[in-house]
Amino acid sequence: MANRAGVSTATVSRALRGLPSVAEGTRLRIVRIARELNYTITPSASHLASGRTRTIGLVAPYVNRWFFGQVIFGVEEVLRAKGFDLLLYNIPDASSRDRFFDVMPLRRRVDAVAVLSMPLSKEQAQVLTGLDVPLGLVGTEMDGFACVRIDDVAGATSAVRHLTMLGHRDIAHISGGGPAAHSFTTPRDRARAYHDVLEEAGIGYRPELEAVGDYTVAGGERAMSALLSGATRPTAVFAQSDEMAFGALRAIRHSGLRVPEDISVIGFDNHEFADVLDLTTVEQPVAEQGNLVAQILLDLLESGGKPPPTMMLPTHVVVRGTTSPLRTR
Repeated sequence: MANRAGVSTATVSRALRGLPSVAEGTRLRIVRIARELNYTITPSASHLASGRTRTIGLVAPYVNRWFFGQVIFGVEEVLRAKGFDLLLYNIPDASSRDRFFDVMPLRRRVDAVAVLSMPLSKEQAQVLTGLDVPLGLVGTEMDGFACVRIDDVAGATSAVRHLTMLGHRDIAHISGGGPAAHSFTTPRDRARAYHDVLEEAGIGYRPELEAVGDYTVAGGERAMSALLSGATRPTAVFAQSDEMAFGALRAIRHSGLRVPEDISVIGFDNHEFADVLDLTTVEQPVAEQGNLVAQILLDLLESGGKPPPTMMLPTHVVVRGTTSPLRTR
């Protein structure tokens, strides 16, 4: 093609990629010849020439849970609009995480990396920093990373305060804790808020009013069933996620009790089914966190600057039909 157009191969490459410093007449001649020869420039060749892969790596501990799926959707939405690809790695357990950071398959394959709600050790952070690309975190904070998150303590505090302001004192807590989540900050922060609000309201802590739900519908149902079988039946329940709240609603109704007449329930997330089930919840902008971290990484690629300060997105209580003032039994 270069011989036919009477130019160098470098000029052909620049013309077909729309780069400057090619005369318009020359560009049109090269494009016409390329069409006649049915020539198309391959993305991989273009990326190699530019030194960019136009791919962003995304590392997540889960991809089959609602929160993570929504954040991934938000990241992909922005990347697709800007012509970038998404390379997703799911590392749900300790062994897969160790293997990932030992091998580091993202090296020389991505222009930037985002990590979703997964705590990083100092050593893991150093491995990512060694990639020498912009780095982003969703749901937590670390120096050297562009961080996007909500205030989990503030969000959970507003949920539990909503229940205390309705007059409830026997308030149960379905946590997302457990061995698999011991290093994650979200379950700890939301649990801390539950304990702090009880203390500020003068309500003594009772461990029998806490149960682990593992952030799943089935886990929430098991946790609620355990709470209902205890010596003290709660009048209200704070579930750390809407999915666990959905399970709690099912357990309560299967037991013959009514929501909110007998037990009030509040969740966290504002899952799309929360409105369908009339669930009172704490709304957080989930997909927007993915949108924002993706846009920040793309901006850093263009500017080459330092990560901006942590972006803290707001939460607020959405009151629906699963909570009501305490009623005398």
